[in-house]
Amino acid sequence: MADAPGTIREFDEKMKKSVGVVGQELAALRTGRASAALVENIRVEVYGSAMPLKQLASVSVPEARTIEIRPWDKANAVAIEKAISSSDLKLTPQRQGDMVRLVLPQLTGERRNDLAKVAKKMAEDGRVAIRNLRHELNNRLKAVKDQGGVSEDEFRRLTQQSQKMTDAFIARIDENLATKEKEILTV
Repeated sequence: MADAPGTIREFDEKMKKSVGVVGQELAALRTGRASAALVENIRVEVYGSAMPLKQLASVSVPEARTIEIRPWDKANAVAIEKAISSSDLKLTPQRQGDMVRLVLPQLTGERRNDLAKVAKKMAEDGRVAIRNLRHELNNRLKAVKDQGGVSEDEFRRLTQQSQKMTDAFIARIDENLATKEKEILTV
């Protein structure tokens, strides 16, 4: 039985990571409000490799719809501007000396609805990942039971625990989605 609690803890960590990934994806979804998360993971080609923007510059949000990027090495400003221009953000960076500024345009009602659909898709992908982890966990628990590692009653208790974990993590994804939808649809 020593293996079953370790297995539960292992899958608890995997589910936490899945929720974290969904949270990061939702944070990067553009809502018309500036957020450092929108650009900090853009890959910039510098020093012979692609690096995330957050490792090359400080990103600040001085106003509700403006992002300022100040590279630590002033020579990287051009590469940062190029990376943002070629990203799927559809934003036009403005370089002012060694600083790159992004101004986010107002979102139309149609675009807000499209973004809400994208957010729902991201959340559903996260829910599916959590359910797949539950399925994998239950299969592992069944294998432990079949090897005589746990009794039938203990197996039933552990599968109920895995369902409770799954429900809790899906609820967290749903909370993240509700917050993001409210942010997207608020004019």
